Amino acid sequence: MRSARPVGLLLSAAAVVLWAIGMTVLQPLTEPIGPWSERLPGNNAYWARDLRFTAIVAVVLGLVLAGRGRPRWAGPAVLLGGLWVAADVAIDRTDPIGTGSTVLLAAGGCAVLGAVAAVLRWRERGAPRAGADRWTLTGAACVTGVLTLVAAGIESPTDREPELNPSAFATGVLLVALTIGAALAAAPARTRARCVLAAGLGVAAVSGVGLIRTIPPGPRVLPLVALGAVLLTGVTLLAWDWPGGRPAWRHHAVAALAALVGPMAMLLVTVLAGMVLLPIGAMFTALAGNSPINAADSDVLLSLAGVLAGLGMGLLLAWPPALGHRADPPAPPGPVGPEGPDGSVGGRPASAERR
Repeated sequence: MRSARPVGLLLSAAAVVLWAIGMTVLQPLTEPIGPWSERLPGNNAYWARDLRFTAIVAVVLGLVLAGRGRPRWAGPAVLLGGLWVAADVAIDRTDPIGTGSTVLLAAGGCAVLGAVAAVLRWRERGAPRAGADRWTLTGAACVTGVLTLVAAGIESPTDREPELNPSAFATGVLLVALTIGAALAAAPARTRARCVLAAGLGVAAVSGVGLIRTIPPGPRVLPLVALGAVLLTGVTLLAWDWPGGRPAWRHHAVAALAALVGPMAMLLVTVLAGMVLLPIGAMFTALAGNSPINAADSDVLLSLAGVLAGLGMGLLLAWPPALGHRADPPAPPGPVGPEGPDGSVGGRPASAERR
């Protein structure tokens, strides 16, 4: 996809702005006043942190999209994400607040993003021109697809904060755009049919995120399952090969089943692991100098659970055979013709779309 670079950088910059707003506007709303035990926060208290960490992942995957999944971009992008999380924790300890802080963080973050993109672009000069890494892009689309569910379903202790729904919706829309952009960039060819499918998938997914934000937390589970199934099945329809110019519907039916069951199951497993085996949410709370969650509740880092579940879905849905990495059977030798020694009966390409 020729527009992968500007689209990826634009979405990364939008994620930087959301991160800055999360730090200076949303985070102060989640921090209780007073050290007394009866005032300690409960479940989902630090929802702003999850939205902020999700925005950091969006910055990283926007860079991956800008580099079309190639290792020269993906490796430094992941490193930048780790450094950004460390900077987030350090900034959180200083409790920035106000419009000035928002503008400063947004401008500084965009400057860092631009500098990293410029360095990565400079490193590409003189290197052989390489195609997109379709496996990496499809995996990135799966990660952002699962994180869309996290953003759409994010809760707070009261769910009455006026900033909660708009921020969750904006983050969800950004993640939907990244999901569709990465899936299209992973496609072997950007055909009219795929573009129409991408537009329809975007409308459906954004509508789903908006609908879920209007539903109370309890009944959101089934709509979230449906949204995950639609979005991740759409990723396979966009990214996989279409043998003969049309989708292999049997394969996509299996993918739809995995998309229906997999995301919520993996999220549940990773959340339980975070509660029992490694309380990483409590570690980040302590590092940021925030009040711990009371003993009756759990400090869960939903954004991390979403990344791990998304990587798991990537292993399921980024099938090498579905992405063109399959060996063709040797073709019998044909008569020598104007098209070469195999003439018109030579070996077929991995996808008819590449003809």
